[in-house]
Amino acid sequence: MQSTALSTPQTAMELAHYLHSLLPSTLKDYCPNGLQIEGTRSIRKIVTGVTATLELLEAAQAWDADTIFVHHGLFWSGDSPCLVGWRRKRIEAFLQSGVSLYAYHLPLDIHPELGNNAQLAQQLDIRVHEAKAEQGLLWFGQFDEPLLEKDFSEFLALRLGHTPLVIETGRTIQNVAWCTGGAQRYFENALEAAPFPLDAYITGEISEQYVHLSRMTGVTFAAAGHHATERYGVQAVGVHLENQFAIEHRFIDCPSPV
Repeated sequence: MQSTALSTPQTAMELAHYLHSLLPSTLKDYCPNGLQIEGTRSIRKIVTGVTATLELLEAAQAWDADTIFVHHGLFWSGDSPCLVGWRRKRIEAFLQSGVSLYAYHLPLDIHPELGNNAQLAQQLDIRVHEAKAEQGLLWFGQFDEPLLEKDFSEFLALRLGHTPLVIETGRTIQNVAWCTGGAQRYFENALEAAPFPLDAYITGEISEQYVHLSRMTGVTFAAAGHHATERYGVQAVGVHLENQFAIEHRFIDCPSPV
């Protein structure tokens, strides 16, 4: 998607205005979305990653990036406001780098094209039926061809590069619901809101009680990795910005076993 109508953002605030129009949201979230740290450099090279870690910052600096875009930023509701210990170290490193940091959480999950749910569907070749429930965070769709449950785990591992934890129920998998990341608590809502008989629920993590709910309802639960299921939205945004403006983009993966 090439565009010559828009000039390349020169400052962190200019890019912030564009991203706000690209990823608007009225969802109730538990973190600030948008520009979290205003850097001092012109926007030319952007790194995307899942989480704003020191590892990601150091890799971005090694590429001489001036901008970082992530799904999981630095600030969350309930965090201590005191900059001491590891919090001081991480904030200090970002401030000293001069790099601008943008973080988009739920607005990135729900975007109909660039979002984590949409991009996971593409990665898994799921035909999207609809997004509904939980502020549009729960998505429903079908595989064109049913998957035997014994092949389901291998399929997810191959597509996502992460070995999933699958609670098997003996079903053949075709009708699915999904929400990327730590959305195990939406499983019951998925069962209630599904527009068709549900075969499987895909998310990043699982809590103990959902093992039993999966077995009781006969709906397969796939915990495919919080990090692994949320790699794709940030990459899609990075590619969009690279195509829209004179900006170089590189996705840097800092793997997580979760």
